[in-house]
Amino acid sequence: MAMRNAYREMKGLKVKEVPAKLKPYFTVDYLKNAVQRGLDNYHAKYIQTDSVDPVYHVCIGGMIFSYLVALPEERRHLEHKQHAADHH
Repeated sequence: MAMRNAYREMKGLKVKEVPAKLKPYFTVDYLKNAVQRGLDNYHAKYIQTDSVDPVYHVCIGGMIFSYLVALPEERRHLEHKQHAADHH
């Protein structure tokens, strides 16, 4: 919903006006407040309701992090395998 409103606002702007419109959203204070609002919303939605979802979030986040850390090595292995197959 917020993206739709932002798109509507941006649609009417000229290209030269876009940086001035976006600049306030990338200040340190705005980003700090946005992160704090997100954490507060997460706390209210999951922590205060005694939900088990945060456990799932940590597990899934750990799996994604592990995959991303291992990805460069896997790509090297695949490139080596393809290179070896090309020369045989």
